Amino acid sequence: MTEVRVPTLGESVTEATVATWFKKPGDAVAVDEMLCELETDKVTVEVPAPAAGVLGEIVAGEGETVGVDALLATINAGEGAAPAPAAAAAPAAAAPAASGAEAVDVMVPTLGESVTEATVSTWFKAVGDTVAQDEMLCELETDKVSVEVPAPAAGVLSEILAPEGTTVDATAKLAIIGGASGAAAAAPAPAPAAAPAASSDVENAPSANKLMAEKGIDPAAVTGTGRDGRIMKEDVMKAALAPAAAPAPAAAAAPRAPVAAEDASREERVKMTRLRKTIAKRLKDSQNTAAMLTTYNEVDMTEVMALRSQYKDQFEKKHGVRLGFMSFFTKACCHALKEVPEVNAEIDGTDIVYKNFVHMGVAAGTPTGLVVPVIRDADSMSFAEIEKAISEKGKRARDGKLSMAEMQGGTFTISNGGVYGSLMSSPILNPPQSGILGMHKIQDRPMAINGQVVIRPMMYLALSYDHRIVDGKGAVTFLVRVKEALEDPRRLLMDL
Repeated sequence: MTEVRVPTLGESVTEATVATWFKKPGDAVAVDEMLCELETDKVTVEVPAPAAGVLGEIVAGEGETVGVDALLATINAGEGAAPAPAAAAAPAAAAPAASGAEAVDVMVPTLGESVTEATVSTWFKAVGDTVAQDEMLCELETDKVSVEVPAPAAGVLSEILAPEGTTVDATAKLAIIGGASGAAAAAPAPAPAAAPAASSDVENAPSANKLMAEKGIDPAAVTGTGRDGRIMKEDVMKAALAPAAAPAPAAAAAPRAPVAAEDASREERVKMTRLRKTIAKRLKDSQNTAAMLTTYNEVDMTEVMALRSQYKDQFEKKHGVRLGFMSFFTKACCHALKEVPEVNAEIDGTDIVYKNFVHMGVAAGTPTGLVVPVIRDADSMSFAEIEKAISEKGKRARDGKLSMAEMQGGTFTISNGGVYGSLMSSPILNPPQSGILGMHKIQDRPMAINGQVVIRPMMYLALSYDHRIVDGKGAVTFLVRVKEALEDPRRLLMDL
């Protein structure tokens, strides 16, 4: 027997909540196959199977809070344990084991780290259609990417359980595929399987029971969203907030002003994508949490442009990547963050956490919305390494292939609105970070230099910062250091 334990959750994280089990007792599992998903204060962690076999007992159910190295489940050896689940669930499991034309469930595939739900966007097949194994059945949309769901077996699509527009969790059943000839015979099999659930009470999550006891909430007044109607901690929290939020719908019932009939016919209402909802929520949370303030300056780009023009061909020939402006700005920001470390810090409760490294977030616009991939340890990278990392992350962002790990852990962010022609803006912080630099369009403007008016390529810079942790002096100093480094790039080489 092999034990499945809570993995290391990260620095300063001591416990997690079991969010979702992808397998149930009796299921066969392969080595490194995902068994369950844990949620912490910072990230979501997937727990892989340490060995192949059959999932025996689930010790920590969904909704339970567990510590590091706590026992989650056990895995029995494949050969010795196989008969046990068959005997324990003979009415449900015997039929699928005996028939080659049984009904096959189409489940939501693994969605990726920290992604717990998806929306069914398109069905490519209708009920009654014949499908081949691995033929695409439907497409799911998550916060970050779209996922195609292939048919796990050949047969006839007998039932669609989640129609288009339905939001499903990571363990949901999407459809059922019946055998070409044996689907009808296999259909009665689910009935006995449901009997055990009906004959025994569904036990609520321990964390939910504890919260209901603390708040004096009657379980009958809470609608469970867990498996088989199980009440989860989130359900109790929603129920606790419900009385206070009840009057709100009356005010929100008609958020829009009346629209004239002739205008209504020319409007188009489109449901927000999950990514757009996530962006909207995070940006509004940032505004509501941080004491955000923006300071501005302008930089003469003459020297950077001259240096880039002089060496860009040699740079590309040697390193295989083009020399852009982002590497200069990344280097300049890393240089300034060493002098003003509070811009690279974050607030954690009543503590200030200073980062002795720079994980640079680079905001990137994609066809589906804004994402911020992170370049780790940018302060120790060369110009070429930075340009290669930005190019690679940008391509993965546009293709929708970024993982959640690639967008987490940033300590500071650069956003370049200049590529879209923006002359000046006030960027919004990317929490829990305390600073974000906004780059803008380079535009020729008349400048007074040594008593003469000359035309120079100028760019406005904007630094938005959290005034709770960064004082005005520190913010202005940071922006001045970035300006000095860009107007005289030799300062970067001399560490001045």
